[in-house]
Amino acid sequence: MTDRWLRAAARNNAEWCDAMCRAHDMPGTFTETFWSNPRRTPVLYPDAVTLTPAASAGEVLDAIDLSSPEPSVKDGFARLDLRDAGFRVLFEARWIMRPPGPGSSSDDLRAVTGDPITWSTITTEPDLRDWDTNLHGGYEEVLFPPGLLADPTVTLLAGRIDGDIVCGSALNTSDEVLGVSNVFASGCDIDAAWEGTVTMASALYPTRPMVGYERPDDLEAPLQQGFTPIGPLRIWLR
Repeated sequence: MTDRWLRAAARNNAEWCDAMCRAHDMPGTFTETFWSNPRRTPVLYPDAVTLTPAASAGEVLDAIDLSSPEPSVKDGFARLDLRDAGFRVLFEARWIMRPPGPGSSSDDLRAVTGDPITWSTITTEPDLRDWDTNLHGGYEEVLFPPGLLADPTVTLLAGRIDGDIVCGSALNTSDEVLGVSNVFASGCDIDAAWEGTVTMASALYPTRPMVGYERPDDLEAPLQQGFTPIGPLRIWLR
């Protein structure tokens, strides 16, 4: 069962990367063993994601642009060795999975300040820009284009206090699972962000297991919400 969920998590993440690339008018390509994009992907997104342990370093590297600065590969099963091609491990992380089931029963989710957080989906371009700024305030460029709002596989969540976005996350569907990514807290604590995300995700997609990944130092909050680590991954950067 663990191998099944690992593959589902890697595939889901690759489909999220492809959704982001499509929104930037640069769709990628899926093979049996990996997803890749021949163009440099949006900032913070990999040029390839392995989908099975059978993906080889050679085929992955042949499919991406090695001539532009800082190509990257998401090694979904921590199996590749890209050092001979000039890559280094940027960071390691763990895939996580949560079975279907309700989130918090609280109707009054609160931030660390005690203020109530109201959750909703992002549906308009002004709200998307606000959400993007709160998630990645350090980047001048827009990372999340308006095209994402029309993608039926993508749902963006926002938590607000007095109308201001203080936390949020991204959901994406693939096959039988729901991907959870980009969980952020810019005006509340991260535990509140994860609690609200899981509560909303469970209400919107009650039959889907949730998958995602986090670095070891960031695992505590999702584990408190019922996630379990299921396997390693690595991000390679040159």
